[in-house]
Amino acid sequence: MAEKILEVENLKKHFVLEKGVFIKKNKIIKAVNDVSFSINKGEIFGLVGESGSGKSTVGNCIVGLYKPTSGKIYYKSERIDQIALQEKETKKYRDGIQMVFQDPTSSLNPRRTVRQILEVPLKKYRKIKGRKNLDREIKKLIKMVELSPGNINKFPRSLSGGQKQRVSIARVLACDPEFIVLDEPTSALDVSVQAKVIKILNELRKNMELSYLFITHDLSLMRNIADQVMVMYLGQACELADNESLYNNPSHPYTRTLLSAIPVVSEAEEKLKPKDTEVEGEIPNPSNIPDGCSFHNRCDKAFAKCSQLEPEFIEIAPGHFVRCHLYAKRGE
Repeated sequence: MAEKILEVENLKKHFVLEKGVFIKKNKIIKAVNDVSFSINKGEIFGLVGESGSGKSTVGNCIVGLYKPTSGKIYYKSERIDQIALQEKETKKYRDGIQMVFQDPTSSLNPRRTVRQILEVPLKKYRKIKGRKNLDREIKKLIKMVELSPGNINKFPRSLSGGQKQRVSIARVLACDPEFIVLDEPTSALDVSVQAKVIKILNELRKNMELSYLFITHDLSLMRNIADQVMVMYLGQACELADNESLYNNPSHPYTRTLLSAIPVVSEAEEKLKPKDTEVEGEIPNPSNIPDGCSFHNRCDKAFAKCSQLEPEFIEIAPGHFVRCHLYAKRGE
């Protein structure tokens, strides 16, 4: 049986919009609403959804940037969420969890060179001392992310977007993590640069036995790299399956819609795309989520029950879960 490195149980994160000039009464935004999943050691777990789906909030709760409203988070079987532990107690568990952010420009200190950026975690987490030892480790990190040694003494402003993101990855590796949350790490990069960064991340995962939570809005990106994929919509998981099941048998209307929107270059790929699902309108305001199924007002398969009763997250095949009334009888 595969060893689990991370488990999330019934995670909720709600934000309160306090009343003011434009808001007559307090409103609760259910950014994450009862989400559960687990990630095996050495696995890439893809978390996919539109803006406002809650996917990044899940990542922020895992690394401790947000305190969950409720729910449990386990890292290597130890509970690490801030509900259970005080900040000092979580530190020893969180040292093994790091995060790569979407925008490398804002996450790198513009006043520090690449050398100085990498020195900080090497000293703090690996306790490396001495100029020769630091130089040796910095060169190793630079090589691992396929950067030229000539970039070591440069400031971030002198680097391209792809180079900055690779420095961000090197900084995370300097912390010696086992689990990395990747929050849209390629969305700000050109397609050609995206492919290079993905290649580097995949090689690092294999060579260093890392595990990833890969957060993205691009479902096509996960097709060739993720072991499991969860699709989120308005704070909830609407589908979860292994890679092959999700892409070969997408079941939730929202998942099918996302897949149908992916550009293809061959007739064979075009034949595989779902063609029976259409979506209307925009994603609703998170502070005013529709009753029943949160997707019913955009779904062309919706019927009366969809607007009245929230569907359960049911297993329709081994390891394949869907939140949709269309599959209720199959899961019973």
